[in-house]
Amino acid sequence: MSQIRLGVNIDHVATVRNARGENYPSPLRAAITAQKFGAHSITIHLREDRRHIIDSDLRIIKSKLKIPLNLEIAATKEMLKIALKNKPSFICIVPEKRKEITTEGGLNLNHNRNFLKKLINKLKKNKSRVSLFIEPNIKDIEISKSLNADCVELHTGKICNLINKKKNYTKEFEKIKKAVVFGNNLGLEIHAGHGLNFRSAKILSKIKGIKEFNIGHFLIGESIFISLGSAIKKFKKILK
Repeated sequence: MSQIRLGVNIDHVATVRNARGENYPSPLRAAITAQKFGAHSITIHLREDRRHIIDSDLRIIKSKLKIPLNLEIAATKEMLKIALKNKPSFICIVPEKRKEITTEGGLNLNHNRNFLKKLINKLKKNKSRVSLFIEPNIKDIEISKSLNADCVELHTGKICNLINKKKNYTKEFEKIKKAVVFGNNLGLEIHAGHGLNFRSAKILSKIKGIKEFNIGHFLIGESIFISLGSAIKKFKKILK
């Protein structure tokens, strides 16, 4: 059985940098450090408001990184143009609201579906692997397949909140498990992300068929206390 891949999201290194308007801490340094300690990919979300990662981060990280760069973008003409120009290895299309603190749920795949399909096809022709960030339900997986996505990333926020609050998460676990099996049967690669920590990642890693976990906020926060390298190594051990 192959090890589940770990994608390290470094957005919040940029959040800390931007809080003081300085050039440190460096997202590039975080990306290179994560690479050194065994991350399989680096994730960055270039938001429309540039609240953390900015365009120059994308350019320099893409030029220096030896592992795949996973660029999260909203489904807009501006972001399509940026993605086509920079050609990241992986692209994940995510929903985006101006006032949200973090991504609050999966994509509404029924909104502007024709544009979304054209966007996906253009990105794939540009040699990027394309993933859609969706809720863990059968309908959204079926639509994702019809849109010609390579992968889907299941929004794990709900189950992570239940686990953190020590509430019963069995129903949500089974829902995700069913979604993974269904997606794999359709030929989609299945990823998981949002709200994951050591405990929730360990629980979800028991579901066979999830190929990649993307983890950011908790990992960057934990690295303050145990170092970025140690946090990555601990997640990699959990995901074996």
